[in-house]
Amino acid sequence: METERFEALIDAILAIIITIIVLEIPLASTGSWESLFELKYEFAIYAISFIVCFNFWNFNNNIYSIVNRIDYKVIWTTGISLFVFSLLPYLTTFVAENFYLFFPQFLYGLDFIVTAILSLLIGKFLIQADPGNIALQIAMKPQPMYGTIIIVIIGMIIGYFAYPPAIIICCLLSIIGVWTIPKLINV
Repeated sequence: METERFEALIDAILAIIITIIVLEIPLASTGSWESLFELKYEFAIYAISFIVCFNFWNFNNNIYSIVNRIDYKVIWTTGISLFVFSLLPYLTTFVAENFYLFFPQFLYGLDFIVTAILSLLIGKFLIQADPGNIALQIAMKPQPMYGTIIIVIIGMIIGYFAYPPAIIICCLLSIIGVWTIPKLINV
């Protein structure tokens, strides 16, 4: 199967997820800076969730730009990944309303980890579906996903014992690391 329609589906689902996240941001109670500042956690978690969504889109866009063929394993694993990822709007609101509690932060990080694990599986299945694609084999190095999982688990440990927002901070740091560390190593 070719990938254009599948890429369009992924783009549409991500657009819906981002729209839901935006719609979940509460309005300021008055037109003052103070009431807007009261929503600092909502805006912070929204910004992080937007970056997470953009990262997910960017990853898929970069990978599918070099993929020639997909099969049912890729489709179903990506569908499961999108389902897990679609919990992000709920988790964004859950964290925003309970910013310093471990459990909401833990669920946000767990969503991040499960999505990374599913991305590893998708990479494996993409290579199987398109075995002659050398560019795909080079692009699907698993180390960045392993790094993401490790960084978020470290955040969970810190979050459990000391500071729950460390989890969401580590989610953000893992995205920054995935896109910058390989560039620094290849320089």
